[in-house]
Amino acid sequence: MSTWPDWIVVAVVVIPALLASAALGSPVASLVLRSAHVPEPPVVEVTGDSRSPVVRRREPADADPAVREVLRGGMWIGILERVGLTAAILAGRFELAAVVVAIKALGRYPEIRENPAVSERFIIGTLTSLLVAAACGAVGLALLRTLL
Repeated sequence: MSTWPDWIVVAVVVIPALLASAALGSPVASLVLRSAHVPEPPVVEVTGDSRSPVVRRREPADADPAVREVLRGGMWIGILERVGLTAAILAGRFELAAVVVAIKALGRYPEIRENPAVSERFIIGTLTSLLVAAACGAVGLALLRTLL
């Protein structure tokens, strides 16, 4: 039990939890995506005699500007997703987590369906982002339950 007014305790816990969720999700998701990335093997084309082969390397799919453009707005969508999920957990309204995930999935489905190359990246990034948001929300909720 705290001697502070409830609204101060709530503000001191909720605001940092939401900010941490918004700020930490992107770097953590980027780190996981980098570690999960398996580069495409190079394409080797041998021309002429075997002593002087010509090696041609294929660029990774994510170097293509069209692929990068597919998931435009992803940073802001991720921030809103994490803040929404963290807020739902802090409010004790766990069912709203399903709403947040459904909105993102339905909003991104057409882009992912048209470009399957980004679907794995989308899934890994989304799950990582959701785990960060859930962790921030769980820590905040535990603090609220302890302090109030």
